[in-house]
Amino acid sequence: MPHFITRVELHEAKHDDYNKLHIEMKKEGFERTILGKDNVLRQLPTASYCKIGEITISDVIEGAKRAAAKVKKDFEVIATQAAYLNDGVKIQWYNLPAAN
Repeated sequence: MPHFITRVELHEAKHDDYNKLHIEMKKEGFERTILGKDNVLRQLPTASYCKIGEITISDVIEGAKRAAAKVKKDFEVIATQAAYLNDGVKIQWYNLPAAN
């Protein structure tokens, strides 16, 4: 089953904004943890989430955008799909600024 890792950055956020984001992301089916090959549940970095399911990376991005928009107007989202077998890594993003 596909695994997706998503990171959300809220612009000009306060600590409480991220607490609200965690709640909204949970409503969209995202977890703040990931299960390792060693069968140990690991905490993801701040504002990083895992979602597992028969969904597309576009579905993941849209869910994260819905959650983030309930907290702040200005945000960035990036998602990656874990590579399995011969399926390559896929990546999609929303509103990431250009690098200098």
